[in-house]
Amino acid sequence: QVQLVESGGGLVQAGGSLRLSCAASGRTFSSYAMGWFRQAPGKVREFVAAISWSGAATYYADSVKGRFTISRDNAKNTVYLQMNSLKPEDTAVFYCAAEPSSSWAIYRDYDYWGQGTQVTVSS
Repeated sequence: QVQLVESGGGLVQAGGSLRLSCAASGRTFSSYAMGWFRQAPGKVREFVAAISWSGAATYYADSVKGRFTISRDNAKNTVYLQMNSLKPEDTAVFYCAAEPSSSWAIYRDYDYWGQGTQVTVSS
């Protein structure tokens, strides 16, 4: 089992940058694939980005491709989401998620979730 805690959210102007972090508990972090999702007010939660256990494979939603970068540091049990060129439509609560690599479906069905961190982009 793994517990996840997000940080790094906040208020930023359009065009600005933020880096989200997700710290994971447990000694088997490197056996989990990780993902970032977001949920805007009145909308369903949507996939943002995902990364394999080694970091060799990454995946992005079309809406963030070229602006966001997911990465991980297995020595620190942490996954990151670097967000550049932020837009007002990126405003949402961002969630970190983990799934054992053996059952990873990339875009859905993650077993473990953090509590979320708010990102607000002003125009």
